[in-house]
Amino acid sequence: MFGALPLTFSAPLALAALALLPALWLLLRVTPPRPRRIDFPPLKIMADLVPRRETPAHTPWWLLALRMAVAALAILAVAGPVWNPPRDAGPARGPVLLLVDNGFAAAPDWAERIAVAESRIAAATREGRTVAVVGLAENPAEISLLDPRTALERLRAMTLEPHAPDRAAHLPRIENVLRNAPEAEIVWVSDGLAIGDPGPFLSRLKQVAGNRRLAIHAGPAVQLALAAPENQAGALTVKVLRPNAAAPATGTVRALDLKGLSLGNAPFVFEGSALETTARLTLPIEVRNAVSRLEIAGIRSAGAVALLDESSKRRRVGIVSGTTADTAQPLLSPTYYVSRALQPFAEIREPRQGSNDPIGELLAQNLSVLVLADIGALDRETTAKIGDFVQRGGVLLRFAGPRLAASSDELTPVKLRRGGRTLGGGLSWDTPRKLAAFTRESPFFGLTIGAELRVNRQILAEPEPNLSRKTWAALEDGTPVVTGEHRGDGLIAMFHVTADTTWSNLPLSGLFVEMLRKVVNLAGAGTTADTQGEEVRAETLSPTRVLDGLGQFRSPPATSQPVARNFAGRATLLHPPGLYGPTEGSFAVNALAPNDRIAALDLASLGAPILPIDEPIARDIRPPLLVLALLLLVADTLATLWLGGRLGFGRARRTAAPAAILLALALFGGLWGGLAPEPARAQTAPAQPPSATQSAALPPIPRELLANGAMTRLAYVVTGDRAVDDISKAGLTGLNTVLGARTALEPGDPVGVNVERDELAFFPVLYWPIVAGRPIPSAETLRKLEAYMKGGGLVIFDTRDAMSARPGGGTTPEGDQLKRMLQTLDIPELEPLPADHVLTKTFYILNGLVGRYDTGTTWVETLPPADDEGRRPARAGDNVSPIVITSNDLAAAWAIDRRGEGLVPLSGSDPRQRELALRAGINLVMYALTGNYKADQVHVPALLERLGQ
Repeated sequence: MFGALPLTFSAPLALAALALLPALWLLLRVTPPRPRRIDFPPLKIMADLVPRRETPAHTPWWLLALRMAVAALAILAVAGPVWNPPRDAGPARGPVLLLVDNGFAAAPDWAERIAVAESRIAAATREGRTVAVVGLAENPAEISLLDPRTALERLRAMTLEPHAPDRAAHLPRIENVLRNAPEAEIVWVSDGLAIGDPGPFLSRLKQVAGNRRLAIHAGPAVQLALAAPENQAGALTVKVLRPNAAAPATGTVRALDLKGLSLGNAPFVFEGSALETTARLTLPIEVRNAVSRLEIAGIRSAGAVALLDESSKRRRVGIVSGTTADTAQPLLSPTYYVSRALQPFAEIREPRQGSNDPIGELLAQNLSVLVLADIGALDRETTAKIGDFVQRGGVLLRFAGPRLAASSDELTPVKLRRGGRTLGGGLSWDTPRKLAAFTRESPFFGLTIGAELRVNRQILAEPEPNLSRKTWAALEDGTPVVTGEHRGDGLIAMFHVTADTTWSNLPLSGLFVEMLRKVVNLAGAGTTADTQGEEVRAETLSPTRVLDGLGQFRSPPATSQPVARNFAGRATLLHPPGLYGPTEGSFAVNALAPNDRIAALDLASLGAPILPIDEPIARDIRPPLLVLALLLLVADTLATLWLGGRLGFGRARRTAAPAAILLALALFGGLWGGLAPEPARAQTAPAQPPSATQSAALPPIPRELLANGAMTRLAYVVTGDRAVDDISKAGLTGLNTVLGARTALEPGDPVGVNVERDELAFFPVLYWPIVAGRPIPSAETLRKLEAYMKGGGLVIFDTRDAMSARPGGGTTPEGDQLKRMLQTLDIPELEPLPADHVLTKTFYILNGLVGRYDTGTTWVETLPPADDEGRRPARAGDNVSPIVITSNDLAAAWAIDRRGEGLVPLSGSDPRQRELALRAGINLVMYALTGNYKADQVHVPALLERLGQ
C-alpha cells in the first residue's frame, strides 16, 4: 500500500533509487549544455572584436525537470506499481474463500473472470489476509488457506474445463473451511448458468454463508449450447439451447468432419421467448455420415460443440420381400412395418418393380443391412452374393413366413425346423405367448417389453449346443423368437415371426422400432454377435481425442478415464467430452446429455451483491509509465537539438521544448484513460458511372463468344486429365447426335471450357467430371459458378465413383474433392431424385438416371412437399434444379465412336443400360431448356373434372 492510495509495488525496494534524484539534479546542474555550432562568415569577425566577459552557461531548469521526470518514471516502473481501486467499505479481517466456476460456460469471458479473481487476491494482499481458491469444475479436494502469492499461483494454474461444474460436490469441504474460519469472506465468480436443479446448492450456500460477507461476480447469462445431435431421415438435427430470452436469438450451426473441414451450415432462430430450437442441416447421406462435429459459429466453448460417433451414421438398408401385394393396400405389404420402423434412422432402398434380380440390384448399391422378409428358396448365385456381403461386414436380417417355413438354407443363424409352430386355435399346441425379459447377453437388454405383446405363430429352431448363446429374444417358455450369429466380419439375425401382423403384433409396437435400431447399429460398429449384451455394455473405451474448455480437440489429460459403451450421461472431469475408442467404432461423449437444459441461476435469492465481471480491477501501470518515459525522452532529444541550434528559428524556439512536454503528457493521458477520440472515417465517394468515352474504350466481344451465343451448345469442364476430357467430349458428342435425331433441338458442337477464364452464360448445361487431386477453383471462379447457377444454368457434377463408394465407409477421393469445392457455394437443399420428379419425364419416362454405372444416387434440389393425395405441385416460375450430382459416370455411357457404337463398356446387368443412359441425357437437356412444364400435368384431373369428363 502506498500511503492512503490503493497502490502496491511488486518490487518496493526499487523505490530506494528515488533518493538518488537530488544527486542526479546536481550532476545535471553543473554540466553545461552542448556548445552551439555557428558558421563563420568572413565579415562577421569584425563585429565580434569588441571584448566582452564570457560566463559558463547552465542547463535550463525545465530541461533538468524533464530529465528528472524520466529518471523517476523509470524507477517507478522498475518497482512494479499496481493500481488496486477500493471495493467494499468496512473492515475485512478474515480469510477469503474464492469460488470460481471454471466449466465450459465460463469460456466466453474466461480472461475477465481470472482478472477479477486476481484483483480479489491483490486486495487480500494489501489487507494481509489468507486466500483459498476453489475451482468448482475440478475434483473436490480438501481446501487449504494459502498466502496470497501462493493463491495467485494456484489461480493462474487453474484451467478451463470442458464440462459443467458440480457445485454441490464441494459443499461439504466449503462448510468445513467456514466452520474453522468464522470470519471468512466468500467470493463467488459465477458463470450464471445452471444445468439441472441448482436449488439445493443455492439454498445450502445461503445457509452456510449466514452473516458472513458474500460477494458474487457474474455477467449476463447469454451462453448458447448444443445437445442431442441426431442423424434423421432427411437432415442432421441438433438442439440449440439458451438460458433466457436475453441470449442471442439467431446464429449458425456448422458441420465439420474429423479433419476440421466444413461440410455445411444451417441457421437457427429462437421464436419469441423460447429457450430451445432446432438447427437442421440438410445434406446428402454420405456427407452426413462424414460429420463428426457440430458447433455454433463464433462461440468458443465445449458446450457449443456436439460430437457424433459411429452410431450416428445412417445405414443404407435394402428391403426385399418374397411376396407381392397390391400397392393400394400398403398395410398388407410384409415390408410396410419394417420400412416405417427403419425410416427414422436408416436410408431405405427397395428394388424396382419387376426386377429379375432384386437382391443383386440392392447389393450393388453398397448396403449396410439387407432385410429379407419371408424369402424362401434362394438360388446358388444369390446365396453366394449374400454370403460374400455378410463376410465383408454386412448385416443380414431375415423375417420368417410361410415360404421360409417350407424351405431352408444356410443363411440363418440357427437350423430351422420345417413347418411352423401355431400358438392358439383348436389344433394348436399352446395359447399365444408373451415375450420373456431380455437376458444380459442379448443386445436388446434394457428394452421394455409391453404386456400386450403376443406371438401367435413362429418358426422353431432345431436344438443345438449353442442355441442359448445365439438367442437374443425368447418366449416365456424359452422358445427363441430372435436369434443371431456372427459370420466373418458381418452378422446374420433372424426374427422367427413375420414382418407383418399375421404371426404376432410385435410390428405394431414401439419395441419393434427399438429392436431394429439395435440390429442396424451393429452394422459397422466393430462388435460381433459373440460380444453382445452385458459384455458390450461392460466394454470400456479409452479416450482418443477430447475437447478442452474452448471446444478444441486436444490429447486426453492424465485425469481422463475410459467409459463404458453404454455411457449415456454428460461429460465429467473423469470422462471429458470427446471421442472414445477406435475410429471405426468411435463413441462420443458430449458436454450436455440429450435431455439436458440450461437456465440462468437465480443469484438474487442469495441476498448478496451481484458485481459485474468487468468491474474495476487491479491494473498494472508499468506499461503507461514506460511509454510516458519514452515520450519524455523524445521531448528531451528535441529540446537538446533546439539548444544546439538544430531546430527552430527565432523566438519560436523558446516555446518548442515546453510544448513537446505538454504533448507528451497529453498522449500519456489518452493512453491511461482511453480518452483518445475515435478516428474520423472518410465517406466513400459514390461510384461514378462510366462516361461515353470509357464505354467506347471497352474491348470488343471476341468472335468465339459470339459463335457460342449463336446456337445452343453443351459444355464440359476441362479438368486437365486428358483421358477424362476426351471421354467428356466424346460423351457430349454422342448426346448431341441423339438429340439431333430424336428431338427438334440441333445443338452445336460441344465446347470444353476453362472455368477460370471462360464465360459460362452461353451454355445451358455444364457437365463437370470430378477428378481427385486437381486444384480447387479460386474463390472468384466459384462465385462466377454460383452466379451461373443462379442465372438459370444447370451444372452436372459427376464423381464417377459409384463402384467404389460405400455408405458408412467414408467418402471417396472424388467425393472429398467435390465436398471441398462446394463448401463455400450457396447451393440449395438437395435430396435423392424422387420417382415423381419432372426430370424423370421431361422427354422419356424413366425410373432414374443411369450412366456407366446404375448404382449411384442422383441428387437434385429438394421439391416442395406433396399434398394430401401424394401429388407434388408444379414449381412456380418453371425453376429447374441448378445442380445435379451423380456418381454414375454419364459421359462414359454417352460416348460413341464414328460408327455409333459405345466407346466404354458399361457396368450393369441391364442390356438396355446404354439406351437408358442416352435417354437420361436427353431428359437432362430438355429439363434445362424447357423447365418443369411437364409437372403441370398434375392439374389434368381438375381440368377434366371442370370439362365434365
